[in-house]
Amino acid sequence: MGQVLDGNQMREASCTEELRAIRDALDILGGKWKLMILRYLANRESQEIHFKKMEREIQGISAKVLTKELRDLELNLLVARQPSEDPVKVFYKITAYGKSVFPVTESLVSWGLEYREKVKQELAVLAK
Repeated sequence: MGQVLDGNQMREASCTEELRAIRDALDILGGKWKLMILRYLANRESQEIHFKKMEREIQGISAKVLTKELRDLELNLLVARQPSEDPVKVFYKITAYGKSVFPVTESLVSWGLEYREKVKQELAVLAK
């Protein structure tokens, strides 16, 4: 169970508090693209990443959706928008707060890889 600060003391969160926390996290991180954008920026932290580069390299995302998702992530303090001297380019960086999501994406990557392998194995057994 999770922990919550109650006055000056930590206590175990109730089921309702945990479900509310999950809902809040999904409201901020939910959807098809937000976690992928955060992971993309985290993996390229030492690079200057501009909008067009992200649009090209994150396969399947449209400019309209990328714009919306970046605005949402910026509003929630997970991504910082950095205008450049070139008025056409805007750079994006993951913030320290955005990096706090990294363990979540790590867990999802691990689970996704395990799940994909499990499905492949199950399909191979069924094909026999």
